[in-house]
Amino acid sequence: MLNPEFASKAENLGQLPEEWLEVIYKEKWFKLFVPRNLGGLGLNFPEALQVEEKLAKVDGSLGWTVTLCAGAAWFVGFLDQSLAKEVFSDPRVCLAGSGFVGGKANEIGEEYHISGHWTYASGALHATHLTANCEILKNGSPVLGKGGQPMVKAFILKREEVEILDGWSYMGMVATGSHAFKAENIRVPLNRSFEILPEKTTISNPIFQYPFLQFAEATLAVNILGISEHLQELISEAFWRRNESRNYDSKHLKYFKKQEKKAHSKLEKGKEDFYVKISESWNELQQEGKISKKTLKSVSKISRKLTFLCREWNAKMYPFSGLEAAKTHTELNRVWRDFNTVSQHALLVFPF
Repeated sequence: MLNPEFASKAENLGQLPEEWLEVIYKEKWFKLFVPRNLGGLGLNFPEALQVEEKLAKVDGSLGWTVTLCAGAAWFVGFLDQSLAKEVFSDPRVCLAGSGFVGGKANEIGEEYHISGHWTYASGALHATHLTANCEILKNGSPVLGKGGQPMVKAFILKREEVEILDGWSYMGMVATGSHAFKAENIRVPLNRSFEILPEKTTISNPIFQYPFLQFAEATLAVNILGISEHLQELISEAFWRRNESRNYDSKHLKYFKKQEKKAHSKLEKGKEDFYVKISESWNELQQEGKISKKTLKSVSKISRKLTFLCREWNAKMYPFSGLEAAKTHTELNRVWRDFNTVSQHALLVFPF
C-alpha cells in the first residue's frame, strides 16, 4: 500500500510525495477522528494511535504529518457545523496547524480582521486549510478572558488567504514541510473562530471530550515509538552486515545479542504499558463521561516514560551500527535524524 522506498524521495522534496498523498486521501488518514458523516474514519483514540504508530514506523515524516494533520482535523468537533460541512466536503481536505499564538484577530462588525505569523505547521505545503491561534481584539481593544489574561481563540484560514514561509531547516523530519505561514489583514466571518474546550464541542462524540494536552502527548509518543521500532531494526541489520566482514568473536556477538534482546523486550513492555493506560482512559471517558485527574496524570506519565525509554535504548544501541549511521544518504541515518528531531518536542522533554 505505502512504498517505503518513497521516503528518500520525500526527503529530497521536503514534503510527502504525491504517491503517498494519494494513499493517504484514499485511506482518509488525514481524517482519523472526523465523523463518518463528514467523510472521515471516525476512529476511537486507541485505534487512531495504532495507525499513527504504524505509519511512523514506515517513515517518521509520514507518521508525523498524518498525526499533526489528523490532529488539526480533530478540531472539527469544535467548529461551527455549517463551517465543518463546508471544509470537509473536499475529499482531499488537509488541515495543518500551529499551536503558537502568533496573531491578532480584531472583531469588527460581522468579521475578524486577522494578521500574524505562525510557526511549525506540519503539512503546510499540501494543506487546504490552516489553523492559527490569535489574541482577540474588539474594535481595536484587547478582550480579556479569565484572570484578566488576553483572550485567545483559534481560527480556520484557507490556504489562499495565507503565505507559506520557508521555516523548516532542521536535520530531520524534513519531509513534514513544517513551515511557517503569515496573514496580513485578512477578513474572515465570525464562524471561523473556535475554542478547544470540552464545553465548546459541537459534535457529541467522546473523542472530542478527550483533553487536548493528553491527546497531544499520546499522539507524539506513538510517533516516537514507531520511529524507534524502525531504528532498532535498522541498527540490528547494520550490525549483522558488519559482522560478515569483521567476523566478531563469540564474546562480542553474545553481548550484542543480549543487548538486542533487552532493547526489544523493554520497548515492547513500554508499548504494552502505554496502550493499557490509553485504553483505561478511553474506557473511563466512555463510561463516566470524563477522565479523572488521576487517570489523565497517568496518561501524561506513560507518554513521557515511553519517550524516555525510546531515547535510552536508541542511544544504547546506536553505536553498534557503525559509520553506516553517519552516512547522510542512508536510511539508517535518515531515521536516526528523524528520531533525534522529533524527540526534542517540548511536550515530552521532561519525565514528569
